[in-house]
Amino acid sequence: MRRAGTGTRARKLTPPRLRPRDVLHVGSAGLRSRPMRVFLSALGIAIGIATMIAVVGISSSSQAKLLRELDKLGTNMLVATPGQSMFSGQDTKLPKEAPGMIARIDGVESVGTTGDVPEAVRRSENIPKEETGGIALKAAKDDLLGTLRARMRSGTWLNDATGRYPSVVLGNVTAERLGITEPGRQVFIAGQYFTVIGILDPIPLAPEIERSALIGWDAAQELLGFDGHPTAVYERSADDRVAEVRALMGKTANPQSPSTVSVTDPSAALQAKAATEGAFSTLLLGLGGIALLVGGVGVANTMIISVLERRHEIGLRRSLGATKGQIRIQFVTESLLLSGLGGLAGIALGGAATGIYARAGDLPWVVPLWAVTGGFAATLAIGTLAGLYPAVRAARLSPTLALQAG
Repeated sequence: MRRAGTGTRARKLTPPRLRPRDVLHVGSAGLRSRPMRVFLSALGIAIGIATMIAVVGISSSSQAKLLRELDKLGTNMLVATPGQSMFSGQDTKLPKEAPGMIARIDGVESVGTTGDVPEAVRRSENIPKEETGGIALKAAKDDLLGTLRARMRSGTWLNDATGRYPSVVLGNVTAERLGITEPGRQVFIAGQYFTVIGILDPIPLAPEIERSALIGWDAAQELLGFDGHPTAVYERSADDRVAEVRALMGKTANPQSPSTVSVTDPSAALQAKAATEGAFSTLLLGLGGIALLVGGVGVANTMIISVLERRHEIGLRRSLGATKGQIRIQFVTESLLLSGLGGLAGIALGGAATGIYARAGDLPWVVPLWAVTGGFAATLAIGTLAGLYPAVRAARLSPTLALQAG
């Protein structure tokens, strides 16, 4: 600068400004020169983010499958079953007219009925009667299949014709326990053989049907002495009338003793399971967070070592006019780039792990956007925090001492 007394004005030197492109260039210089160290440092960040993404993705995929099943099966089904008498404590029975009366409730669209038949179902007469295999025998009316929205795995459902003769439809679990894989086989019930005419697919809303053998209502009465009292009445109602129908079912099914009728919603279990699907993910998310913090410590350690190794470079830049702020920006940018690379790798690994799990379990592949954006934001925050101290330390280095150290 010239002296002010000579008539000329002194001019203050200003450092050149760094454009974003220049910041990226100087910030990535240290990464390009040490690729192996960058890989190892970013690996900790990647593992933490991958764990968090995978945990959230797997939980969301499982929940999506449950919600898809609920959409398919419906949440508008109620089941009326007999309870116990409040006075005697003995089991009660539903009136024979209960299915018809429930069908007349405003809003009810369909009704299906089953009744328990106290007989064992065996593969042949040579198997002891005591070995039931946990299989229940039920009488069923032909409208049960449509009410449950069940499907036949093979064969046909009971109808007016087959429901009068010794024919039987097996639930999927029952068929497995009896070792029957196709219709046309026979099972032994109450001293006579019944022909298997069909096998059901799984019914998540009615697991008791999966473990049952179903015969026609008329055949149960004529061949096995069934008393005709229903033990379960399934009904489907309009979605907006479920609460109203539930309030009326007990009174309608047994007007003389409505308190002995139990009305349940079988979809409630699946809804609760879907709502709590991610409850056990909290622990794993915590572990992922710990891994992410460990990765952040690794990034901070790498940046501190980088500052010590590059003191000559820092002194040279300072002597050429770089300010302390520009040095800080350089090292914070380097830390952000390092964490960002680890975050992107972690998102890719977590998404891939979720995809493999979903494919193996026949689940929809779901990775919530909030998990991806939140995970990447966490890496940037970790990168900023990890780079602050090394950046401040680098900016405080004296140019003269730094050049001498180099």
